[in-house]
Amino acid sequence: QVQLVESGGGLVQPGGSLRLSCAASRSIFSINYMGWHRQAPGKERELVATITSGGSTNYADSMKGRFAISRDNAKNTVYLQMISLKPEDTAVYYCNAAQWDGSNWYNYWGQGTQVTVSS
Repeated sequence: QVQLVESGGGLVQPGGSLRLSCAASRSIFSINYMGWHRQAPGKERELVATITSGGSTNYADSMKGRFAISRDNAKNTVYLQMISLKPEDTAVYYCNAAQWDGSNWYNYWGQGTQVTVSS
């Protein structure tokens, strides 16, 4: 089991930046994927970014070039650096951990942090 707690959300103007943090209750060194998803009002949850235990990253097309996911294993923390924020980025952002044990995927989710992009 792992508990995930997001922080860093808030209100930001269009074009601004935020860095979200996801603090895990245990080591994330061996977790296959850490990621961020978001859900805007009235919209389906969507992938934002993932990072593997080896450091490989993947981004949704709309986030490429603006968002960057990283992990600090020593701090058991995953980050999402967001720049050039747009109103359409407004959503609740959720941290996710996914671990494959050889037979099954185990998924864990944080409670989310609100990001609001508005002038």
